[in-house]
Amino acid sequence: MRKRLCGPVGLSLLFACLPLTASELAEVVVTANRTPQLLDTTLAATTVITRAQIETLQARSVEDLLQGVDGLTIGNSGGPGKLTSFFVRGTDADHLLVLIDGIKMGSATAGTAALQNLPVEMIERIEFVRGPRSSLYGSEAIGGVLQIFTRRGGSGLQPEVMVSGGSFDTQQVVVGLTGGDEQAWFSMQGSAQSTAGFDACRGSSSLFAGCFTEEPDRDGYSYRSLAVRAGWRPGAATELTANLLRAPSRVQFDGSFANRSRLLQQIAGIGLTHQFSAGSQLSLQLGRAWDQSDDFLDASFQGDFNTRRDSISAQWDLQLTAGQAVTLGADYQNDNVTGTTDFDVKSRADTGLFAQYVGDHGRWRTELSLRGDDNQQFGSHGTGSAALGYAWSDALQFVLQYGSAFKAPSFNELYYPFFGNPLLDPERSRSVEIAAKGRVSAARWRVSLFDTSISDLIGFDSSFMPANIDEARIRGVEASALVPWGQWRFDTGVTLQDAVDRAAGSNRGKQLARRPQLAGHVDVERRIHGLAIGARLVAEGARFDDAANTRRLAGFGTLDLRAEYAISRDWRVQTRVANLFDKRYESVAFYNQAGRAVYMTIRYAGAGR
Repeated sequence: MRKRLCGPVGLSLLFACLPLTASELAEVVVTANRTPQLLDTTLAATTVITRAQIETLQARSVEDLLQGVDGLTIGNSGGPGKLTSFFVRGTDADHLLVLIDGIKMGSATAGTAALQNLPVEMIERIEFVRGPRSSLYGSEAIGGVLQIFTRRGGSGLQPEVMVSGGSFDTQQVVVGLTGGDEQAWFSMQGSAQSTAGFDACRGSSSLFAGCFTEEPDRDGYSYRSLAVRAGWRPGAATELTANLLRAPSRVQFDGSFANRSRLLQQIAGIGLTHQFSAGSQLSLQLGRAWDQSDDFLDASFQGDFNTRRDSISAQWDLQLTAGQAVTLGADYQNDNVTGTTDFDVKSRADTGLFAQYVGDHGRWRTELSLRGDDNQQFGSHGTGSAALGYAWSDALQFVLQYGSAFKAPSFNELYYPFFGNPLLDPERSRSVEIAAKGRVSAARWRVSLFDTSISDLIGFDSSFMPANIDEARIRGVEASALVPWGQWRFDTGVTLQDAVDRAAGSNRGKQLARRPQLAGHVDVERRIHGLAIGARLVAEGARFDDAANTRRLAGFGTLDLRAEYAISRDWRVQTRVANLFDKRYESVAFYNQAGRAVYMTIRYAGAGR
């Protein structure tokens, strides 16, 4: 069934009354509130990237896929598989909480999640929520939450094969099989990719810059991955699930201490959900995430870092009335560190209890949540959020929200020999957002004003030791629009932000490092029968690479072109030209980025049988 929605005259004239399918009306997200919610009713700024979009964009990696996404900027240290930082609305790289099928991933030593080492072909869907979410998820969610869902089985057996290759001696192959019926389902994918890469760093040992060495060579990257996910319904109200993602990889880079690593990202979990007749649901999940790195200088072993994160979650969702729901939950997390580096403390646990209320009262919507965390090292922390929305019409809604968050320091920041500071305090933040959003038929739009204050932000002092900066202030505006128009699809967004160090001292008033003040994207696509052609422009303004703002990196813009042709129902051929104008730029000082590159892909996806 198709439906038409028309809002106020101004917006209707801008977007027209475009047809809207029932599936588009019912798009559901779970990350923003830890419960299923319609995307249009959720008050938090949320971006969804579907499997169809992943294939259409022909992304080679997760950072490639996320480049230009609203509110997100990326700092990459020399190409595929290299250290990559993700900054959300001007917050730090370790302020983004990452989940894989509901399980927290990340390194307890580095404090960040190695998204650059996850295979993009294993992903079914991404939900990216901007703004503080500690009141539901605990530590790390100062900037937002990014959740990756791996592939899920459907009805009948559906085989899949993908072969791709191109510039920098890049080769990739993916094979998969999904299937299921009303009682059980499964999904299995295997993937392998290798690239010879390019010279990662232009650092100079004589200048003590960048990677502190001169290695004018090609720095390659390769991985092998396996993803398995399955579910079983012993009864109409109960479902058991299990998931495993294993992604070992090898990365080469330039460095004076190490120049290659063997890495492992692995996530495993089991879950149980049961729907009670009274309108409530109980969910239980056990998970474990591994982050491992073995480092070498040529053939010489230099050391290893191994972290393991165990988690247990219990959640009870209760429907009070047709428009009101309450969620109660408990999380337990234990981080463990092993390896050749001697940390003074090698494990810590955190227990969190949270409660949430979501209510719809006519045109008004209310979202309230509270959480208390008991951290083994840093004691108790309380966080909360409140959001109020008013729907003037389908085309115009207003949102006001407030949230607090915190993040415990990483083991590296606290205890790394000769470079750690065990006196660090947790980072704390408070954020306010005012937004207007809406849907006019199939078109979505949102404009958000945000203001975030971070106390005890962890940076580096004059002796390059971790230290708590008294305060940082981030203000900005984020605007986006998605407009399907017949055979055309327009997607655009822009973020303006001012991320400033407010601590007393020589850096007061300086921009926080590696946060550009301007970032945006424009993506245009048209489908004509079996042919789809598209273009994506990503642009970012200038940024500073250091806290003192002495090293300025120029802004840049890159243009990608892509095309896809459906040979038959099951076969497609794709091509992509990345960085068409061969723009040379750096998002981290002294680290090179890829120039122009061309890729070809053939996909086979059999229909369910």
